[in-house]
Amino acid sequence: MQENNIKEIIFLVEEDDEGGYIAQAINQSIFTQADSLPELRELIKDAVHCHYPNVQNRPQLIRLHIVRDEIIAS
Repeated sequence: MQENNIKEIIFLVEEDDEGGYIAQAINQSIFTQADSLPELRELIKDAVHCHYPNVQNRPQLIRLHIVRDEIIAS
C-alpha cells in the first residue's frame, strides 16, 4: 500500500469584505466561503473530501491559518 502524498493541507482563512470568511488552500485549487467560522470549518472538510475522494490519498490534517486585520490607535 502506498503512503499519502500529502499529510497536511493548509488553508489561508481571511475575513471577506462583504461579511463572512473565505478559505483558499495553499498549493491546491480548493476554495470555499461561509458566513461563520464553524460553518467554514465544515465546508473546508467537505471540500477536501470532494477534492480527495480516495481516503488513502486524502491529507490526514487540515490546518487553518486565520489572518485577521486589526487596527489600533496609537
